[in-house]
Amino acid sequence: MIQRLLPFLTLIALFVGLSIASPHFLTVVNLSSVVRQTAVINIMALGMTLVIVAGGIDLSVGSILAMAGLLGTMAMANGYSILTGIAVGLAAGAFWGFVNGFLITRLRIAPFIVTLGTMGIVRGLALIISNGLPVHDVPRGFSFLGDGELFHVPFALLLVLGAALVVHVILEHTRLGRYAFAIGSNPDAALYAGVPIVFHMTAVYTIGGLLTGLAGMIEASRLMTGQPTAGMTYELLAIAAVVIGGGSLRGGEGSVIGTLIGGFIMGLLSNGSDLLGISPYLQQAIIGAVIILAVAVDEFRKRKIG
Repeated sequence: MIQRLLPFLTLIALFVGLSIASPHFLTVVNLSSVVRQTAVINIMALGMTLVIVAGGIDLSVGSILAMAGLLGTMAMANGYSILTGIAVGLAAGAFWGFVNGFLITRLRIAPFIVTLGTMGIVRGLALIISNGLPVHDVPRGFSFLGDGELFHVPFALLLVLGAALVVHVILEHTRLGRYAFAIGSNPDAALYAGVPIVFHMTAVYTIGGLLTGLAGMIEASRLMTGQPTAGMTYELLAIAAVVIGGGSLRGGEGSVIGTLIGGFIMGLLSNGSDLLGISPYLQQAIIGAVIILAVAVDEFRKRKIG
């Protein structure tokens, strides 16, 4: 019980600590900035939650994010509407998610290896397509996706909540969610029970890719450019959010609420480090240490139960 409450208690302690440490933390401008900054990672992490629950991993999400943002902005720069550009970005994310799922299930190669390979392939293709240059000619209205407000609420936060609701319904109220937990907990038992593992694993990776595509378009909207180098190390942040929130890298465990808490912990760590003048290099070390600590706590809990 304590382990399940630990992420939430950590988030509260971090929030209170930063409120005391910096007079600039509890301002509308700063908190709004935190929400917008964490929206990208949170949406990616929601997709990663599905993948990790099913016993997989996806190291290519940073590259997929860059490809989605690049293709979406290229479509807009070539005269297509904003909605069409967003649709192109979503389709690109879903396509590469499907490719990952297809290769993992059909070739029976470990997800770590497949997604490590596609991480390089997708990043390389993004650089080739763009000649290594960002896309700038995007409509001004596109900025609403990442920086706009609806009823005085950041639109990016509404997108996070919408994505969270969808993933929660999938995990808790659909056959895909039940099968994802079953596959992640014990793939052999799931196979003998007649679970269509190939179809459902491919579906999980496709949905994860779709959400990464949405995150890519939000990132492009915030920057108002399509960057072929965007999303570097984002896979680390997405995985960290899931693990900190109680997801297990062994599969079979994970929740939407936990992932969102993990994502906001990552966001507050980054924001607090900036406010307190902590080096960005040290921030990377802190994130790495937090991941190891979260996994260590999970392993200790499982050994104690076992």
